[in-house]
Amino acid sequence: MAHPGSPPLYPSDDVDGRIVPARPVPAAVLVAITDRPAPGMILTERAGTLRQHSGQVAFPGGRIDPDDASPTAAALREAEEEIGLPPSAVRVVGEADPYLTVTGYSVTPVIGVIPPDVPLVPSEAEVAAVFEVPLSFLLAPGNMVERSILLDGRQRRYREAIWDNRRIWGATAAMIANLSDRLRWIA
Repeated sequence: MAHPGSPPLYPSDDVDGRIVPARPVPAAVLVAITDRPAPGMILTERAGTLRQHSGQVAFPGGRIDPDDASPTAAALREAEEEIGLPPSAVRVVGEADPYLTVTGYSVTPVIGVIPPDVPLVPSEAEVAAVFEVPLSFLLAPGNMVERSILLDGRQRRYREAIWDNRRIWGATAAMIANLSDRLRWIA
């Protein structure tokens, strides 16, 4: 798990060769796992009207506000704003290692367990859909594949999984892969 003040341990493969701010913007996301015999992970599809990353699959989350006491507080606040998940319904397990994005964010994934029947209501302004992906699918090594694309004259690598016609890729897929790698390492 992350240590206070530690640098991001798993930067994006795309960071090399790109200008990343010396002081990345702190952000946090909630990695919500449903408490059921076959657990799932809650993900969102971002609203198509958003200026950045519209239509992409993401964890609920965002920037850490000055009023947020911690990355965990920010992730819980954002999850309530985006999908109506009451913070009291989340049993926080802990924070994972921060992830540095090519867009200049240092994102702390906060892992939490939620009841399987908690109603989740997407905020129309930010979220087009909320859905659950089986954890077994996301953690199976063969389902998260590495891809590459030629961008700005360089090969860029990223992770990707397709579930129920939804493309999980970029920072979200990388954070899932990091979590999966960490779980295999401690198992």
